Amino acid sequence: MSSPIAIPQTSKSHFVAASASPPAFTSPNSKNKVLHPVETVHLRLLLLENISQEAVVAFRAQGFHVDHHTKAMSEDELVATLPSYHAVGIRSKTKITARVIKAATKLLVIGCFCIGTNQVDLPAAAQAGIPVFNSPFSNSRSVAELVMGELVALSRQLFERAYELRTGIWNKQSKGCWEVRGKTLGIVGYGHIGSQLSVLAEAFGIRVIFYDVLNIMALGSARQVESLDVLLAEADFVTLHVPELPETINMISTPQLSVMKKGAYLINNSRGKVVDIPALIQSLQSKHLAGACIDVFPSEPGANGAPFDDQLNPWASTLRALPNVILTPHIGGSTEEAQRLIGEEVAQALTRYLDYGSTVGAVNFPEVDLRAMMQDQSDHIRVCHVHKNQPGVLRQVNEALSPYNVEKQYSDSKGDVAYLMADIADVSVEEISKLREIISNTSANILTRFLA
Repeated sequence: MSSPIAIPQTSKSHFVAASASPPAFTSPNSKNKVLHPVETVHLRLLLLENISQEAVVAFRAQGFHVDHHTKAMSEDELVATLPSYHAVGIRSKTKITARVIKAATKLLVIGCFCIGTNQVDLPAAAQAGIPVFNSPFSNSRSVAELVMGELVALSRQLFERAYELRTGIWNKQSKGCWEVRGKTLGIVGYGHIGSQLSVLAEAFGIRVIFYDVLNIMALGSARQVESLDVLLAEADFVTLHVPELPETINMISTPQLSVMKKGAYLINNSRGKVVDIPALIQSLQSKHLAGACIDVFPSEPGANGAPFDDQLNPWASTLRALPNVILTPHIGGSTEEAQRLIGEEVAQALTRYLDYGSTVGAVNFPEVDLRAMMQDQSDHIRVCHVHKNQPGVLRQVNEALSPYNVEKQYSDSKGDVAYLMADIADVSVEEISKLREIISNTSANILTRFLA
């Protein structure tokens, strides 16, 4: 038995009760107790946008009911469909808005089977007691390899020559075509993708510079520069790998494009609103830039086969007509390997939350976990209590738990939301309903679950 330790906390909720507990999944061979929600026998999951079948298999192996759809859903479709589901998995096209969250009264967790989470209203989800998980690592190699291919394709005008030959025109030329060896690649955002790309580029004999808002140790011979303008002025190729935030929207617009070298190339595989596309079109039409690769767009079709036209983005036809511009339909992470890994990673995160209460890796939620129960602890239950981050909550909860032996307890907060997990012993089946009613009726309660 481990004794909780009261640790001072600087945020709103006065104390955190903590025990020195290893993660719940300590070993695949350990005799851990498998937990299940007390209040819900059959959990229903909705997976959209053709999420990997590996995720479907993993969820069904846990006993979940899974409905799998190949397309995204609109806001109205989600409002009509989600109220009967406990979890939803999406990629980048489905938008989980505050309206959708309000309608989905049974929803417990959201899984983004991709890197980005800007398609989800994260504050609204947190305030509803719904953690959001993503896959920040699994497709980074796929994106980095795509950028390497785009570097060569742009510098050799590969798409122009291929298109000409497919239309029956033989046009062999070397003017304006370059080796990438000895050129300078500027990476904006030196995270998981940018750092892998850095290593691959150096293997091609490319000089690498990067800009990041954080001071980061460079890999190989890469060099961090002090400002975005310095990178833009020095690089022959500029590639963007940043999240969509208020400060990154249109971070590449007319002033930044004018700083870039004449004849340079721009590559964007990050987020569609990071680049001011009309400004980019002007820079390409004036021949200031020699080419560009764009994989992400401010507005994207909701399904394969849908038009990419001026009704979706008013400049689409102009962009499509420009020479040496490679346009791809948001395929940066679309490889078999990446989708398999993403499916496994996010499926594990959702399963850990639904069955064990762990929020480690959640992007909008306090990260809380407890070490696993043992199989012989049949009279133990786990309390998972999401509440408003305000004084007095732990006192109320601990008063409710006081008749029982609290073996482990941990609490943390993030913004206005806090999350407490506690394992308690010697609880009969009859007492669970009464205990749940007491905790759920506290003034700060958002969501309370019991696992056994």
